[in-house]
Amino acid sequence: MSVRIVRLGSARSSNEGLRIGTVRRPPRGVPKSEFAAQNWYDVWFPNLSPSPEAVKLAHHAKTAADWRAFFNKYRIEMATPENQHAIALLAALSHQTDFSVGCYCEDEKHCHRSVLRSLLARQGARIAG
Repeated sequence: MSVRIVRLGSARSSNEGLRIGTVRRPPRGVPKSEFAAQNWYDVWFPNLSPSPEAVKLAHHAKTAADWRAFFNKYRIEMATPENQHAIALLAALSHQTDFSVGCYCEDEKHCHRSVLRSLLARQGARIAG
């Protein structure tokens, strides 16, 4: 049992389980009925996505300092009690079932899912690959 950190829209891995989209907006131009079939996500959970302000920082990031500012903003957002509860819940679930969380970004190094990975690990999540 574990959680995988994935790029939404990518082919699913075996034993990936339920795919959770931690994104601000659904995929554009895709009917809701096709989200799962097209490997976007099974359940949308925007609570763990970056705020519009944080996303703006990421879209304008060009330097390492810009990316640090984005990641720091996202970490602050995830430090709220409700987000800490959500992260703790996902970490606990990773010991009981397989599932995945993800975002659309191509490069995890420049994506909130890299921070989400570390926050889940800090909460004791079992993280696959």
